[in-house]
Amino acid sequence: MTNLVVVSAGLSSPSSTRLLADRLTAATLSHLDAEPHIVEVRDLATDLAQHFVTGFPSDRLAAALDAVAAADGLIAVTPVFAASYSGLFKSFFDVIDKDALTGKPVLLGATGGTARHSLVTEHALRPLFTYLRAVALPTAVYAASEDWGGEGLAERITRAGAELARAMAPRTTAPDVDTAAAIAPRSLTGAITSVDPADGFQVVPFERRLAALRVE
Repeated sequence: MTNLVVVSAGLSSPSSTRLLADRLTAATLSHLDAEPHIVEVRDLATDLAQHFVTGFPSDRLAAALDAVAAADGLIAVTPVFAASYSGLFKSFFDVIDKDALTGKPVLLGATGGTARHSLVTEHALRPLFTYLRAVALPTAVYAASEDWGGEGLAERITRAGAELARAMAPRTTAPDVDTAAAIAPRSLTGAITSVDPADGFQVVPFERRLAALRVE
């Protein structure tokens, strides 16, 4: 089964960060059969501090890091502090192996008290996951306090979840052959007038076409 890991860095319980993470998870699972695994970074705060000092992760921190490394897709949600991700959120991703997220699709989310921080997903989160060589999905979701009862948030969550589900879906068929690549060898010697001669067109050799133009 496809493995979805959700990293939530909210500081309170309950928190709007966890609420957004849960809604993004539900939107993804509505399109995908996956097994979600929730990582509450708040519960790992002491473990992270000890890891920075000793260089050795505790058993539960190691389990969380292993879960992220084994995931087929990731949802990462942070509260906004000083116009950026929280220190706790950054600390968690600081201790992840540098190759753990390579090529992994990631849905970015953030919560804050005001809409003025809505670009935090673009100027802070997206560069972080690009550095980690993850594939940050096009739609990132920021939820300000006033967004929870307003219009637009539900649509963004639905769109983002669908994007992550598509990125995580196992490929069961081979990709289509690129038409341009398929006809490239013929284009070296002929002027292509149709990909399929059965359409009633034909491939005219370049020399013949050039001769016809000279006569005209």
